[in-house]
Amino acid sequence: MGGKNRKRRPSARAPSRRPTAPTQPSRTDHGQREDAKRERREEAHRLREAMRRRANRRRYYRNAAYVLVAVAVLAAIVYAVTRTKHGATLSADERTLLAQADSQTARAGCGQVQTEPGYRGGGDRAHIGAQVATPPQLSSYPSTPPASGPHDPTPLDAGVYSTPPPVYQAIHSLEHGAVIIWYDPSASSAELDRIKSFFGDPAHRDHVIVAPYNYPDQGTAGKLPAGKQMVLVAWHHLQDCSALSLPVAFDFVVHYRFPPPAGQSYRGDAPEQGFPI
Repeated sequence: MGGKNRKRRPSARAPSRRPTAPTQPSRTDHGQREDAKRERREEAHRLREAMRRRANRRRYYRNAAYVLVAVAVLAAIVYAVTRTKHGATLSADERTLLAQADSQTARAGCGQVQTEPGYRGGGDRAHIGAQVATPPQLSSYPSTPPASGPHDPTPLDAGVYSTPPPVYQAIHSLEHGAVIIWYDPSASSAELDRIKSFFGDPAHRDHVIVAPYNYPDQGTAGKLPAGKQMVLVAWHHLQDCSALSLPVAFDFVVHYRFPPPAGQSYRGDAPEQGFPI
């Protein structure tokens, strides 16, 4: 009975839970994200600017190269059009020398003008220090003295030399249409004096070199061939003589030095005819 009058206690209920609002990022986190975005934008801008500058540099260098090539081509065309094709007309004394050449050729023991092959391996016009690292031995050249082949970047000046000049510079002068009158250093005669005097005159020295050939460190290739007192050399052309002869030398110069005198034909094939030396 007593149990029926007992009051029920309300059952314990779990405390109600309200949904938790999401945590709002702090102002500091938001600022960091904005800074990161800004840095990414700035980095992208820097990359675009760097790429733009590189592209501009490449365009500048490419255009500059085109301009240089165009200038070089134009200069070559202008030079080819305006260069002197012939020198002065032969004087009476020069015509006399030229007329004596045929008889003097046999008397001086001169052979016919020979056409020499180019330097092996395609280095006929190579510059030492650029396409060719070091000066090749003279024995590697097709002829003695050389008539073409690797040479010093600077050509040898025209004129009469009392001592052997830099041979690799002399080869470069041949490329420019010069003629070299090489003589044996042991030679001493009135004819040698005539040759030196004649080509030492400014009227006759243009693109002509007179010099002794003697390079002892080069072995036999550093001396004229046995029995030869004079060897006349132009680019790819050579004539050797047992004795010195001004008429023969002058005849060779007239036809293988560029430019030839007025009324005379150029028989040479120098690739840079008439370029200064």
